[in-house]
Amino acid sequence: MVTRPVATARRARLGAELRKLRERAGMTAAEAATAIGTSSGQLSNVESARFGVSPDRVRAMARVYSVCDPQLVDALAAMAADRTNGWWDQYREVLPPSLLDLAELEHHALTLRAACTAHVPGLLQTADHAREVFRQVVPELTPPEVEHRVSHRIKRQDVLYRSDPIPYTAIIHEAALRMQFGGRAVVKGQLAHLMEMGQRSQVRILVIPFDAGSFPGAGQSIYYAHGPVPQLDTVHLDQSHGPALVDAEARLDGYRLLLDHMETMALGREESSQFIHSILRTL
Repeated sequence: MVTRPVATARRARLGAELRKLRERAGMTAAEAATAIGTSSGQLSNVESARFGVSPDRVRAMARVYSVCDPQLVDALAAMAADRTNGWWDQYREVLPPSLLDLAELEHHALTLRAACTAHVPGLLQTADHAREVFRQVVPELTPPEVEHRVSHRIKRQDVLYRSDPIPYTAIIHEAALRMQFGGRAVVKGQLAHLMEMGQRSQVRILVIPFDAGSFPGAGQSIYYAHGPVPQLDTVHLDQSHGPALVDAEARLDGYRLLLDHMETMALGREESSQFIHSILRTL
């Protein structure tokens, strides 16, 4: 077992999933440690992400816990094997850990879905738009803090441009398209960028117009990252007191259904592009 100096959200998720498997097997930490061939203290450190764990040890734990889902075991072993530092680690001294965790979540996701009612999703923001968003943060950020966040946000967008881009669906309400962040020139640039991104094969931008009326989920922003198996999906929620990560299976089911419903409320891909263009023409 390897000590982890920084327990990222991904590493904490691995430990939490291993703990769930043990609890579902009806085993105490002491019983499981004995069966695996370790101490209860070491097992506790793995489950709390203070220690890393090897893929072989993960598979041994799965056997002891009688896990019969090979895809889940493979996915957990792959999480244990991943010990590389991502580009986001260069921001560790200047940005909140939650922003680094978000970048790591996106990097490892198989598909991404976002639903926003008051702002353009971060992966689709221009630098000028993002800069204006961060200037509105309360308490106010210093100019260097703003630039660090803009740089980080733009680098996150690499998941849409890399050689194996992540399939991405963004459901955007008309209200977000009409928000005047940064003035006319910035808004025009942002809308033109949305139209350009919507032409990429792996990007779907769907607009919910005002005419669609009310709908479930209208008051929140939802960011859904699909993992290698449904049990490892994660929902990222922006809240006034900070972001929250949701991974309870019942709640994941609810958010999947909610996003599916929002998609049915939205215009189709081509209609959405035309709708954005119609707003752009009025500026």
